[in-house]
Amino acid sequence: MVWSHETGSLDLSTLRDAYSKGSLKPSAVVEAIYDRIARRGEDSVWIHLVAREKALAAARTLEAAGYDGRPLWGVPFSVKDCNDIPGLPTTNGLPEGAYIAQSTGQAITRLFDAGALLIGKTNMDQFGIGLVGMRTPYGACSSVFSEDYISGGSSSGSAVSVAAGLCSFSIANDAAGSGRVPAAFNNIVGVKPTPGLVSNACVSGGGCVKTIETVSVFALTVEDGMAVLERIAGFDASYPFSRPEADKVRLDVGAPPAHFRFGVPKGDALRFFGDIEAERLFGEAVARMGEMGGELVEVDFAAFEETQRILYDGPWIAERALTLDPVLERHRSHIHPVTLAILEQSGQYSAKDAFRAFHRIAELKCAVRPVWEHIEVLMVPTTPTIYRKDEISADPIRLNAQLGIYTNFVNLMGLCGVAVPNGFRADGLPLGVTFLAPGFAESQAASIAAKFHRRTGLTLGATGHSYPRVSAASPRHS
Repeated sequence: MVWSHETGSLDLSTLRDAYSKGSLKPSAVVEAIYDRIARRGEDSVWIHLVAREKALAAARTLEAAGYDGRPLWGVPFSVKDCNDIPGLPTTNGLPEGAYIAQSTGQAITRLFDAGALLIGKTNMDQFGIGLVGMRTPYGACSSVFSEDYISGGSSSGSAVSVAAGLCSFSIANDAAGSGRVPAAFNNIVGVKPTPGLVSNACVSGGGCVKTIETVSVFALTVEDGMAVLERIAGFDASYPFSRPEADKVRLDVGAPPAHFRFGVPKGDALRFFGDIEAERLFGEAVARMGEMGGELVEVDFAAFEETQRILYDGPWIAERALTLDPVLERHRSHIHPVTLAILEQSGQYSAKDAFRAFHRIAELKCAVRPVWEHIEVLMVPTTPTIYRKDEISADPIRLNAQLGIYTNFVNLMGLCGVAVPNGFRADGLPLGVTFLAPGFAESQAASIAAKFHRRTGLTLGATGHSYPRVSAASPRHS
């Protein structure tokens, strides 16, 4: 099959196959991507686009050396603008605070070493605060399926760039759900690793919520997302929150057990806020899991629910203040009003409040430990629903909080997760599910998630392409 300039798939399997056969060159892919970006016009996806000629020069350098089988050779990617790229501006969604990065971290360096080609830096909720994609001075992205609906955030442009066929994967980050919510709203995959598995040294200032946030990956398939994770994961002795055991974690995508147990929230904890279509889709997901050999286990969700409330209704907002208070002092008048209102709450918490929250989280983690003895994964709706932009504008904080009820607790509890598409509502808007597992059980969650995603029969993002038959999995970096 001839790869189409206008619509050719950017999934890793397709590109690797074409590159290895010599039927496609990275420069042709780059030319196609920039033409696609031009056709979309002003879509608020990009904060900084690498100049076409510079991206082409990088592609031609690869071509001159010849295809060498590196796992990401010639693969185009984007990065959320909170990540530093040497020589490019970092804004964190605040143009007045922009600076030119002089260095980056281990994760981004490994992508370039693997032969990946950077297309640009993407839009985001300012400082990564929000699950909606609307708290930005660069214009709000939309779901690739409707201009009226939010893209999700805070990694908004990253998700749209993948779903729209403008890059193969995107490096984002996730503290409260930023690497999962946009995946659901754009029919793509979000891989959120265990905090500490990937070094956050590439993130501006090392991140604002260092104790829990993590670099994450958007991709078209689970195999693609995990192939990227394989490249960027690993212990980083220079980053204090990196975990030494990261070098030993399995990251392969295999076949799940023929029979396994999966949890879902029990009783009233399974909420959709009146979205009957979302409830229907989750019911179909449960049935699909049964067809895969899964045994349903209803899980008491109280401890997870309490944990998710602590993230924004507790002293963790004060951790952001360590980094952002000086920014507020210099640029207060330029900060998005909703973001400012949230950040101004940080001063109300004391050291006692912080330690009380630390202790409570430890108790809640202890309380849910037995849950994992009875299930392989916990399956939750990635979000309970999706909102229109005008709905978020009218009620920005409450609706944002509702979007996070199945995501906010995950990093606080040290879990990993893989968000995958689940289906479409009758109005054509997508929703997804997330498979959660204990820390460093990425392979376990991904293997079930990949099989689930394939069984949906859904096409990838908004590209119209089917799930590739050949796996994109690659050996772990040495």
